[in-house]
Amino acid sequence: METNGIEPKHGMEGEPELRFLLQGGDLLKVRSSSWKKTRYFRLQEDCKTVWHESKKLFKSNQTFSLDEVSAVRLGRQSEGLRKNTEEQVESRCFTIMFKVRRKNLDLLASSEAEATQWVNSLQKVMSNMNNLTCQQKTEHWIFNCLRKADKNKDDKMNQSEVKNFLHLINIEVDDDYAEMLFKQCDASESGYLSGREIEHFYDLLTHREEIDMIYETYAKTSSYMSAENLMEFLIKEQRQTATLADAHRIIEKIEPDETAKGNKLLSKDGFLMYLHQLDAMILNPEHKDVYQDMSKPLNHYFISSSHNTYLMEDQLKGPSSTQAYVRALLKGCRCVELDCWDGSDDEPEIYHGYTLTSKILFKDVIKAIKEYAFKTSDYPVILSLENHCSVEQQEVMARHMRSILGSALVTSPLGEGGMPTNFPSPEELKGKFLIKGKRLNKLEASFAPEAATDEDTDVTEEEESNDEEEELEEAKKSQKKKLKLAKELSDIVIYCKSVHFHGFDDARQNLGFYEMSSFKEGKAMKLAEETANDYIHHNVDKLSRIYPAGSRTDSSNYNPVPLWNTGCQIVALNFQTTCPDMDVNQGRFAVNGKSGYILKPDYMRNPATEFDPVTLTRGHWLQHKTLHVMVISAQQLPKVNKKKSSIVDPLVKVEIHGVAADVAVKETNHIENNGFNPAWNENFQFDVYVPDLALVRFLVEDYDSTSDNEFVAQFTLPFNSLQMGYRHMPLLSKTGDVLLSAGLFVHIMVLDAE
Repeated sequence: METNGIEPKHGMEGEPELRFLLQGGDLLKVRSSSWKKTRYFRLQEDCKTVWHESKKLFKSNQTFSLDEVSAVRLGRQSEGLRKNTEEQVESRCFTIMFKVRRKNLDLLASSEAEATQWVNSLQKVMSNMNNLTCQQKTEHWIFNCLRKADKNKDDKMNQSEVKNFLHLINIEVDDDYAEMLFKQCDASESGYLSGREIEHFYDLLTHREEIDMIYETYAKTSSYMSAENLMEFLIKEQRQTATLADAHRIIEKIEPDETAKGNKLLSKDGFLMYLHQLDAMILNPEHKDVYQDMSKPLNHYFISSSHNTYLMEDQLKGPSSTQAYVRALLKGCRCVELDCWDGSDDEPEIYHGYTLTSKILFKDVIKAIKEYAFKTSDYPVILSLENHCSVEQQEVMARHMRSILGSALVTSPLGEGGMPTNFPSPEELKGKFLIKGKRLNKLEASFAPEAATDEDTDVTEEEESNDEEEELEEAKKSQKKKLKLAKELSDIVIYCKSVHFHGFDDARQNLGFYEMSSFKEGKAMKLAEETANDYIHHNVDKLSRIYPAGSRTDSSNYNPVPLWNTGCQIVALNFQTTCPDMDVNQGRFAVNGKSGYILKPDYMRNPATEFDPVTLTRGHWLQHKTLHVMVISAQQLPKVNKKKSSIVDPLVKVEIHGVAADVAVKETNHIENNGFNPAWNENFQFDVYVPDLALVRFLVEDYDSTSDNEFVAQFTLPFNSLQMGYRHMPLLSKTGDVLLSAGLFVHIMVLDAE
């Protein structure tokens, strides 16, 4: 790391967008129709923190990090701006939205050009930050901590500033040790470190003994790794098919030292940089992009699905927001839920009925969905309607969907050939929206107009979840009787017609492929435990949607794995809730281009399948593997407790999620007071019988002897996407976002069991 004093490297030096943000300017901050105040905003020198000045006496100036921003949207896109500003300022407005539970920042620039410049500049710097290498991110992070620790901003570090710095990077260093390190670096004996001395201090801190040992085992050419040595490492340790040409390419691309590169050698720094390359991480790079066959019928895929998508928090009093839809869609969710109720001025609204959650307009939600549906994935989005509206407002809903979604809305079966016999594929439905809801008649009726309609339709679906408060039941029942279905809404339900479930036999005999049921989690779990093979057969032909019990008023989740194991496609979770179940969901859909669609194994698509995840009958799904995991070390774990003096005592749990026989968890010992570079070097072994359905979750916790351990970070991925050998993995926060500088280093070996 080159340090000129304390200066970051971010690869955007001199860019006009960066210059604009560093200079900053006045913007009008909008909180309500009456609270609109001018604030001076600018990007700080770390090119990552945005600062704005508050005019209040004693109020500290506020900052936020660009890491926390999920999107910057031009125009009156947020509920706040639509409510609190006039239409004529549309082009001067923009909104900064955050990943964490933090209110939108609604802003008004003095001109359209200025608003556009703010939005473009922020987006460019954010995308640049995301594309930094691990090495650059680490340097950036260390630089930020150095800058924070340099209290008097003289680009020098005295001993107390160094101690402050060590706390910021989450490492508890014994006073004597800190002093020894300091003296080792203070070559000029001036009592402070500057320039090259800070660099030396950084080198001592970032020295990775475990990497040295691996490097020295293979560096056989004058203490450097030759291309031959690197090839041997790739084949023997990383279990890759590698040629000498591959090794030369890696050295050419990665080696930072020009002399070594000229001699076709890999230095220790180069080796560490190679281990941090995206392709060398634990997740198989071939699985990052869409690698599965996307031309099978839609119901042959697991589909990333959200429940109560409109909620930002819990389902009793939390706010409803279009931002919640944007968040879920940006995370690759492909099935979102809309709870629709009659609103004023003939405009339907979305909120959680019979509770105090706030309300949003149906048409605003459809607009937000249209804008963000295909930013993360091109594959189809299913709009799951929970319809509580009168016929009149249902007609308004149908009109809004047709006019806003336009030709992207599927309003009739694909293809020319009359009544379809199967679902189209995700590939054929790219960029399309499907409506899931009730329908007045069978789809066949649209090809034979004289067929009778079913007038007796009750239009809601989750209504039969009887575990909500009893006194609401009567209100619901009386409302049920009154509700009829509007033909306009019925007509746009093509491939996902909601029907009640009356058992597998009934479904087999009486239901079309497009007629699907929703199961409350308790009912679904019971079917998955008692009649798993029947459930798998049902899902070979039809779609199933699972949703959380109404009693989960805190929007907690259930474990999706047993339901995937029985082939259920739309296992809907509360995306707004951070929990292990959401981590596992994110891990399941982290591959295949984050497309939100994962092809089920062939034995879950075969009408004659005998697969049963509970009894594990014999069959080609049984591919008994032994997984060996060595948890070696971690780097730069975040603080759990914001208190300055608190340092984590980390331990690592390795969990297997999959069929019942594969579920397991093992944990390391904890290491006291070191979140900076803890080393465990502990080995674990797992038996995995059905690797196709297994996921591996690495969980870092802060050990506590008196109460539950606290979550620090985690990473989950499908078993079949593991790369073998020495691998780093990124670590994710509670909200599922990448922690920029943290990582876990492991050794993985998968063998066929004897």
